Amino acid sequence: MKLYISVDMEGITGLVDHTHVDSNKHNYERSRIIMTDEANHVITSAFNAGCKEVVVNDSHSKMNNLLIERLHPETQLITGDVKPFSMVQGLDESFCGAVFVGYHARAALKGVMSHSMIFGFRNIYINDVAVGELGFNAYVAGYYDVPLLMVAGDDYTAFEAEQLIPNVTTAVVKESISRSAAISLTPAKAGQLLSEKTTLALKNRNQVKPLTPPDRPLLRIEFTNYGEAEWANLMPGTEIIPGTTIVQFQAKNILEAYQAMLVMSELAMRTTFC
Repeated sequence: MKLYISVDMEGITGLVDHTHVDSNKHNYERSRIIMTDEANHVITSAFNAGCKEVVVNDSHSKMNNLLIERLHPETQLITGDVKPFSMVQGLDESFCGAVFVGYHARAALKGVMSHSMIFGFRNIYINDVAVGELGFNAYVAGYYDVPLLMVAGDDYTAFEAEQLIPNVTTAVVKESISRSAAISLTPAKAGQLLSEKTTLALKNRNQVKPLTPPDRPLLRIEFTNYGEAEWANLMPGTEIIPGTTIVQFQAKNILEAYQAMLVMSELAMRTTFC
């Protein structure tokens, strides 16, 4: 078995606000250790469950957060930015399944540090299905016929995953009180939970079907203000839906839709407040 693991940061145990996930803030270095150890519980359990190869993609911010020296020695780590496929870089049909660790709920939902890629996105739609990072990444996995076996994060992240993917295993390491507060397990307790859930997810992998994307997906991104939509609309092939802040793009497949989303996010971030 060959397992793919994408590791974000906002859904990691005990991390609740920007001081934990921003590399310029005082809590960040502590958070990197917790994040790395949490990923390592999943990696080690995967090897113990019979995986012969585990590929881990660092998927937060500049994507160089995981401390490679703390990981299981057989881990293959994808690290750094820029990546053509960002949070799902390196994912292809050779994997038996995917696991998302440290994930968070999409922007329009409750949950600890909920958002979708950038704060300029309010909603992302694939045809008529609202998705965040979790759902969009699961669609890319489904393009390669790879099922999403497990998602770890807060309770709202687990709910989002369960609505999209029947029989997915979820590991809830914290329960949201607000967007910047939670009731959290300790890292030791979370590590035990993640180890158990990883073993279960791999055991039940045949019970989960890939989230198959539509053949020619229509990507629609709703921005928080019109200036962001204007910037995103500079990408060829896009159009702003009149009377809205929604920019749409007709993609030939989910991979093109994903890269279009990445380009529009980079353009939209150039918007200034005034």
